[in-house]
Amino acid sequence: MKEKGMTTINLKKFNRNKVYQYIYQQKETSKLQIVRDLQMGLSTVSQNLNELEQDGLICRNGYFESTGGRKAQIIRIVEDFRISLGLGILKDMFHIVAVNLYGEVMATETIELPYVNSDTYYTSLAENVETFILNRQYEPEKIEGISIATQGIISPDGTAVIYGDIMGNTQMKLSDFSSRLPYSCHLEHDSKSAADLELWNHPQFDSALIFLLNPNLGGAIITNHKVHQGKHMHSGLFEHICIDPNGPDCYCGHRGCLETYCSANALKAAAGMPIKDFFKILHTTQTPTLLRIWRDYLDHLAFAIRNLNLVIDSPVIISGYLAPYFRNADMQYLLEKINEQSLFHMEEDQLLVGNHGQYTPAIGAALYYLKEFLSPVIS
Repeated sequence: MKEKGMTTINLKKFNRNKVYQYIYQQKETSKLQIVRDLQMGLSTVSQNLNELEQDGLICRNGYFESTGGRKAQIIRIVEDFRISLGLGILKDMFHIVAVNLYGEVMATETIELPYVNSDTYYTSLAENVETFILNRQYEPEKIEGISIATQGIISPDGTAVIYGDIMGNTQMKLSDFSSRLPYSCHLEHDSKSAADLELWNHPQFDSALIFLLNPNLGGAIITNHKVHQGKHMHSGLFEHICIDPNGPDCYCGHRGCLETYCSANALKAAAGMPIKDFFKILHTTQTPTLLRIWRDYLDHLAFAIRNLNLVIDSPVIISGYLAPYFRNADMQYLLEKINEQSLFHMEEDQLLVGNHGQYTPAIGAALYYLKEFLSPVIS
């Protein structure tokens, strides 16, 4: 941006973006802090603040405590100047979330709607999304876009699902949504969405392994601060790593995939009861049979983490539906099992648990339009 011959218009835009970026990153600041830290003139900063405020991007509310002189006004961005929506589509339901410019969740809802590749399904989904927006009185012009996370490998151009055996959604198209919703739409793999959220929450990580412990298992690899999808879009499919060629049948047609041991559905089948009931009984009674089932689950998860950590030496994040059920004792047990037969010791701070549970893919998907909006503003 600081090229020789920069026009006056470009310079003004650069300064405006720089001021907004600073406020966004600081969350709370004052005019004099901006002047000092950005080394801009007071008149330049004042002009940009006035323009940003007039455009609705920032607000000035309250005052900092006085340090001897006049109290400085607190300057913040308007967090809901733009809203991004995310959908997490599963076989029997879909989750919908709204996030503000900091990626903070404003609202969530789960809607029971079995997936069928039909006009009726997509129309019903769109109607439910419109109702979600209407009930929360979100102004349509504030909605930056709707990003859809679904189970299935997405085509490189992002227009369709090219492999979707779990839901039977092969050939689900982006246009199925964009033709029914009056907003920009985006389609992506739910595991990538989950990884995007974890990367957003842990910007200090250059690389990471993400285990999405949803009804069906998912995985993702982060390298060089980006989700690595690979030439054919199937990098990070941990669920189809074979850990026992004579193991249970997997939906992919093979046997012994990690999916058959470490998905939430596999745990549910082993327990013979819904996941919520399983953990409620386990945590209150420590029933030996249920404890054995849970430990067996963790043993297989540790096996996978130990081996994959040799491929990508990085932090490991447990994410998705099962993540909220992990207690400190479970994480300690998992870490011990990882290190039990590992050549290289994993430290406690390298094994983390995500915070958003079943809504993880939907929230991660919503970040797509949030980042798209922020990029030209804060770059």
